[in-house]
Amino acid sequence: MHWNVVAAEYLDGYRLALTFADGTSGVVDLTRHIRAGGVFARIADVNSFKQFSINPDFGTICWGEDLDIAPETLYYEVAGAPSAAMLREAPPPYGAKKP
Repeated sequence: MHWNVVAAEYLDGYRLALTFADGTSGVVDLTRHIRAGGVFARIADVNSFKQFSINPDFGTICWGEDLDIAPETLYYEVAGAPSAAMLREAPPPYGAKKP
């Protein structure tokens, strides 16, 4: 998929430089995800946060075998908007008539 993460580099704090399969690149700040706690509480320590990897099967960054962030979420945060392909693939609004 075009929003799959193909490269990631730790910058500082909870910020990563990401590159996606379609060539889009930029910085994502995951501070709000980490501060929200829940499943992300275990990577609140920056040293734990730095231990991410790219899972090629899922096309996203992961921490261990069971913690990741959806690649389309990362894409949206980097690009500031959903990609054109994401919009084309979105289901029609509820109640909309099919063409």
